[in-house]
Amino acid sequence: MNIDLIQSTAARVLAGAASFPEVVHHLLAAGVETYHVDYVARRKTFYAGGSSEIVVTPIDFPELPEIAPDFDKNAVKAAIVASQRDGQSYHDFTRRVLVAGVQGYCAFLRGKRVIYFGRQGDLHTEWFPGAQAASRL
Repeated sequence: MNIDLIQSTAARVLAGAASFPEVVHHLLAAGVETYHVDYVARRKTFYAGGSSEIVVTPIDFPELPEIAPDFDKNAVKAAIVASQRDGQSYHDFTRRVLVAGVQGYCAFLRGKRVIYFGRQGDLHTEWFPGAQAASRL
């Protein structure tokens, strides 16, 4: 994996300087297949496909709210849509999904989906724009 590209992409995300499509493009180019956002530990872990190689970066936003005990799927979906349609910053997205009860999520870049999960095992799968229909062909 290209550690420098992963770290610079992660830094650009935290700074609000990269869109999700840009992030996916750069991470795939860096050899990342999956990444896990862990809001409890305040970190992201990037995984190469099929190997034990990982890269970990911090999520160091100050003063984030606690993770809500209950998962609000509608609020999670609204936060996702605000990012996709309105260019919401990653910081604001993070705040919103924490209040909505998201403990973390896994982005499956090759699988073109993100699975969000809550403290009680609740799940929401969000397909990359345009990916769900294509995956059924």
